[in-house]
Amino acid sequence: MTEFLRTNATHPDFTELVMLLDADLHVRDGDDHSFYAQFNKLHAIRHVVLAYVKGQPVGCGAIKEFTDDSVVEVKRMFVLPEFRNRGVAHKLLIELERWAAELGYKELVLETGKAQPEAIRLYTKSGFHIIPNYGQYQNIDNSVCMKKKLNKLPENVEA
Repeated sequence: MTEFLRTNATHPDFTELVMLLDADLHVRDGDDHSFYAQFNKLHAIRHVVLAYVKGQPVGCGAIKEFTDDSVVEVKRMFVLPEFRNRGVAHKLLIELERWAAELGYKELVLETGKAQPEAIRLYTKSGFHIIPNYGQYQNIDNSVCMKKKLNKLPENVEA
């Protein structure tokens, strides 16, 4: 059973998972990773969701205000490799969507990389669609930017 905790970027389980995420991205992105790292500083993230299985932190994700009070950006999505393909990431994303809707946001945007095909599949399956690369990602060939409208509050996440 997966349980979720809403917290912020100072939570030690989040910082630990983000270190593992960054290590994974460094392997996937190689030298490009330093470019992306500059846009993923934790001090700007106030809304974090942690996923736990039997008390163990197994995944994380966050939302960060994007352009105005109606759009939020999904950041720092990660699930430990041994807990992938069990629905944890999908449930985590639903919980982030619920929180974003509760906070009054109308749309979600995100950036992921071509080197993360499983992330692209997750987001597409979850109702995101590819958009032109935005902001700092506009001329980055490896980036894939996506968007989703929050039409209604997502249902409660069943663990």
